[in-house]
Amino acid sequence: MVAKADSTMAVLEAGQTVRPLALVRWLWAVAALIIAIVVVGGITRLTESGLSITEWKPVSGALPPLSEADWQAQFAAYQQIPQYTEVNGPAGMTLAQYKFIFFWEWVHRLLARLIGLAFALPLAWFWLKRAIPQGYKPRLLALLALGGLQGVVGWWMVSSGLSLDVKVSHFRLAAHLLLALTALAGIVWTALDLRALARGEARSRLTGWGIMALAALLLQLFLGALVAGLRAGHVANDWPLMMGRFFPAGVDWSRGPGHALLNDPFLLHFLHRWWAWALVVILIVMARRLRRQGARPVSIAIHSAFGTQILLGVATVMSGIAIWLAVLHQLIGAVLVAVTVWGAHGLGRRP
Repeated sequence: MVAKADSTMAVLEAGQTVRPLALVRWLWAVAALIIAIVVVGGITRLTESGLSITEWKPVSGALPPLSEADWQAQFAAYQQIPQYTEVNGPAGMTLAQYKFIFFWEWVHRLLARLIGLAFALPLAWFWLKRAIPQGYKPRLLALLALGGLQGVVGWWMVSSGLSLDVKVSHFRLAAHLLLALTALAGIVWTALDLRALARGEARSRLTGWGIMALAALLLQLFLGALVAGLRAGHVANDWPLMMGRFFPAGVDWSRGPGHALLNDPFLLHFLHRWWAWALVVILIVMARRLRRQGARPVSIAIHSAFGTQILLGVATVMSGIAIWLAVLHQLIGAVLVAVTVWGAHGLGRRP
């Protein structure tokens, strides 16, 4: 109660009307939108839709083609890139099939614009109303800048597949996905800090175990993004073995282990499978520590998220990468980021 009173007095002395819980609700809404765009991004990748729009028009591109002539112009532009000339053109792609892949990329970009507005406009409103607590403005501005950077990185990713390859660079895809999940993590942490402020508690700090869990998760997400970008999930559909062996045959070591580590689909698929279990061990320890602190809900959430994710990963591989399972796998991956941040925040709570 003393801490809460001191905090309130400091706010009143600054002449502010702080509304931390209003900011919390706003940030949860933005976090939900980020999870939604991660899911749509997964559908876009799995349906090979990401290169269907060959231009980046931040404002006018919000509208889809409105006439048959507009559709023909978009399709003609798509017909100039390698994905069409080498893959979809020889397969006989029709305009109707093009409209399907265009739809998913357009929805992906529309969601990105919506997230930008959903963050920037309320931020400006809270700022003008002097409702942002002291010390949070730089953090919120950094998150806004991160969102802007995400748009630039998204186009940088798409541009890698417009002239040189039939797909985007797996490194750029990894950067695009990890940047989105980093923004999600930052928003979740900030929302939890604001909720603590509303209760009169101090901000949490990152502990050693929290850093370890987040770093292990980051590595797993990076491996998963490379697997996705290289279509490496298709190299084996058995589990726990790969093509009947623990370590897969077919890894190309000819250009050295460093190149194989970042580019070989067999090796990356193997690493993504088995690093997951190292991450599970770390998350189990984290959840048990949280439970001992009395934070049972977050402990249950962590167990539920990684358990579901493991089952979905195995099912996705054994299904031959069924799209609906792969999309669910990506969805729970984003949820796992949120609950791991929640756990790291709980470990670092201070009186």
